[in-house]
Amino acid sequence: MNPADSKYKNYLQILREELVPAMGCTEPIAIAYGAAKARDTLGGIPDRVRVEASGNIIKNVKSVIVPNTNHLKGIEAAVAAGIVAGKSEKILEVIADVSEEQKLDIARYIKDHNIEVTNANTGLIFDIIITLYKGTEYVKLRISHYHTNISLVEKNGKILFQVGDVAAKEEGLADRSQLNIEDIIDFADTVLLEDVDKLIGRQIDYNYAIAQEGLRGNYGANIGRVMLNTYGNDIKNRAKAMAAAGSDARMGGCELPVIIVSGSGNQGMAASLPVIEYAKELNVGREKMIRAVLLSDLVTIHQKTGIGRLSAYCGAVSAGCASATGIAYLMGGRYDEIAHTLVNSLAIVSGIVCDGAKASCAAKIVSAVDAGILGYYMYENGQQFYVGDGIVTKGVENTLRNIGRLGKEGMKETDKEIIKIMIGE
Repeated sequence: MNPADSKYKNYLQILREELVPAMGCTEPIAIAYGAAKARDTLGGIPDRVRVEASGNIIKNVKSVIVPNTNHLKGIEAAVAAGIVAGKSEKILEVIADVSEEQKLDIARYIKDHNIEVTNANTGLIFDIIITLYKGTEYVKLRISHYHTNISLVEKNGKILFQVGDVAAKEEGLADRSQLNIEDIIDFADTVLLEDVDKLIGRQIDYNYAIAQEGLRGNYGANIGRVMLNTYGNDIKNRAKAMAAAGSDARMGGCELPVIIVSGSGNQGMAASLPVIEYAKELNVGREKMIRAVLLSDLVTIHQKTGIGRLSAYCGAVSAGCASATGIAYLMGGRYDEIAHTLVNSLAIVSGIVCDGAKASCAAKIVSAVDAGILGYYMYENGQQFYVGDGIVTKGVENTLRNIGRLGKEGMKETDKEIIKIMIGE
């Protein structure tokens, strides 16, 4: 792909938009970011708070620890952390710098102030509306469609900022419809190293660091450590264990940042860590590692474009299966190997449900990466799933369209039932 081509520039912009640092699970962090931004607009600490959140936001915030809060969970913790200690200019690292006294202040704020949480019921999958009240003044701020997309700021009845309805697309972002497996491979082969070295290098450094912390510490169900203790230290198991350990730490409130993909830290780690581990094992060098990781990132984003950022379809499946395409690339695989690896793996694990962010995400990542590695070795052994095997159809792009249809449309009712179960209806 020629660096002067518009498609090359678009692919590069997609990576720049997607590969951003975040500390903590991105849904509660989006709430903290919105709360900090609204507090800045209000000009002080509010007396009371109202948070309206879509069902998928409620689902993804309910069970995950908010970092830098002394292990508090839930929407109340996220919004209070943003109000008390958030630095809105740091966006998804909004609560990265919280003092010990502020951690105590967050708990006190929750105890002493009225924080009302309700279901938004706006019809949007991703919707957060935060209203802060102080005396006779108020600020309403809305984040919709993706984690940093502030679509409304209103103060005391005056609209300070508003964008139109962007339900059909993520307005202002690079065109993800241009993504396809053949061009992703071409981009991975030809991208100028200086265009991606810093970007992917940061992803490698951040995500590997939190995975190592996950193995050292005591986080969640310690899936990464269980994998190594139980199944041994061969490369196939280490690839799964490292990805799981990163999720263990992140879902368990670790205060290290990660580089996200498709708005998700778990996906950012699942897409990168297995590839990093294989690249180290194969001793392919930094450049090949970077090219393989960015290929996995783009394959993850390609899948999620059809599904949507939040759904009942587990995003770890998309990223874990994508990581195997990066591994196939490291092994010298070209289009046939990469396409068949992806189709084979998706035929195995598509349909694992997302029931929110929590400790079991790490185990789902293991399942997805395992399916991806199996999908690769199936093809290497002359085996594959064929047209008509369930949702598998002719051509990787057509199969991905089926996956998008399954995740976005077919699992709508599943999503509703999961949310009802989780909130006790």
